[in-house]
Amino acid sequence: MYTLVKTLTMRELFLEQIFAFTISLLIAEMFYKFHSFTLECLAFLATWYVIDLLICKSMKYFEHKRR
Repeated sequence: MYTLVKTLTMRELFLEQIFAFTISLLIAEMFYKFHSFTLECLAFLATWYVIDLLICKSMKYFEHKRR
């Protein structure tokens, strides 16, 4: 996490990660009820990763299609 924050500028952090973070947090809050902080935290981080991956892939797809 430190490396993520350190390598991205504030602009990149907010533009690229805030949407994926917010959606992941909402999903985790609504659906993850494992009664274990560790499991819920890991599931949240995995969700954040997958949503960020989908956003990046779709942005590349639409950028490629636009050319």
